[in-house]
Amino acid sequence: MFASATFAFAGDIAINHFVIKENPFAKDEVAIIATDSLGNIREDVNGMFNFSINGLDDTLRFEKGTAFYRHKLVRSTFLYARHQNDSGTHSILYYVYRTDDKITPFHISWVLLLAIPCVLFLLAYMFKRFIIVAIIIFVIFMFFNYHNGLTIPTFFESIIDGLKNIF
Repeated sequence: MFASATFAFAGDIAINHFVIKENPFAKDEVAIIATDSLGNIREDVNGMFNFSINGLDDTLRFEKGTAFYRHKLVRSTFLYARHQNDSGTHSILYYVYRTDDKITPFHISWVLLLAIPCVLFLLAYMFKRFIIVAIIIFVIFMFFNYHNGLTIPTFFESIIDGLKNIF
């Protein structure tokens, strides 16, 4: 008896949009789902695709548009997923809120990441007495981001990727 293993690397199919959802089959894990531009699952996506999640490269196996990220999430954290193919780099930032029995991913837009520091700076500039409060709020914002896995380089990288996708 001969056993053979086949690995099909993606050829003609490209993942340009994807979302992160709770893995229904495993506790404390997430699934990455390939979608079209309208958010519908692309069931034609099958094979191995390279992703970078929080800076760590991983090859995910997609079956009918879904791949399971097999790393347990022990606490709430930011997940920055990035995929590069022939049509460009596609990335998305999620805050994954973890409770005892459930994982809830929230999409974080690059516009929001850029808007919060800009609004704080604008308010501090307009109201001189607000400078100390704005600095305290900004430090809390940066501490929350860092404590939950969103480093400064990832912060700027997600904003830059968002700006690239505009043009």
